[in-house]
Amino acid sequence: MTLDDLRVFVAVCRAGSLSAVARELSCTQSAVSQHIKRLERTTGVRLLERRARGVVPTPEGLVLQDAAQEGITGLDLALRRLGELARGEAGSVRVTTGATTVRHFMSEAVVDFRARHPRASLEFRTETATRGCFDALAAGAVDLAWVTVGPPVPGIEQSTVVELPWVLAVRADDPLAPRTRVTAADLVGVPLIRLPANSSSRAHLETALARLGVRPTSDTGVADWDTAILLAGLGVGRAVVPALPGQVSAQAPDGPLRFLPLPDLPPLPVGWAVRRGDALTPLSRTFADMVRRHCRAAREATDGPGC
Repeated sequence: MTLDDLRVFVAVCRAGSLSAVARELSCTQSAVSQHIKRLERTTGVRLLERRARGVVPTPEGLVLQDAAQEGITGLDLALRRLGELARGEAGSVRVTTGATTVRHFMSEAVVDFRARHPRASLEFRTETATRGCFDALAAGAVDLAWVTVGPPVPGIEQSTVVELPWVLAVRADDPLAPRTRVTAADLVGVPLIRLPANSSSRAHLETALARLGVRPTSDTGVADWDTAILLAGLGVGRAVVPALPGQVSAQAPDGPLRFLPLPDLPPLPVGWAVRRGDALTPLSRTFADMVRRHCRAAREATDGPGC
């Protein structure tokens, strides 16, 4: 049994396909299969079960998958630290998140971090959905993921940093613009710009609206919150979006947009996800804490302490 055998096995369990892992590793499917067979000979049990569409771990395979994944995470962290020491580097922090997150939630923390750790590097990897962020964490490709916090996910730790209230973005000349707030009832029959498909924020919003008996229609979809706000300002439609840090307070009285609070809807929790908090490098923990402090300071500046 080798470390490569275990890495390949974990990758196959995650992908559910030998051929997909072969493509990822730029090798043949037969080579991937040899890793699995060697593990099965060593353990004396069958680890994978073939299905019509790919493979799934057997009960015995699940035991090995959990143990191997934990072990590989620890080994990767140790090897990474040893490599940084050997090269005399200060280390790096790898983050995965959505396309607009750095601007809205991390810009001040990035500046602060670079000033305090000039030799450290920050690496950002963009994902379009929370599921992709979780997969990157599980694969050991990143240290931190900024996500919409949701139900528990096996092998992932989630921590809410800030809760974002929802607002309705409309043009300044929209009939609703003079209002100080709107209710869910105001959205009945109103076409809304759709949030990104398969995103957790969209699922959170649609679930909240459905509980209030509102099923909005839509003829326009976007890939991120900023585009939804831009289109609302152009008069393409109205958009229900999270109130991003500093967004509402920064709107100009004579500007093209109005952000109307939607107090009927529960806020959107966002924050950090990690494989294991106790396995984070000191640099990763430092950056995560900086983002947390800056986000909470921005929220308190808008809503007051304790919000």
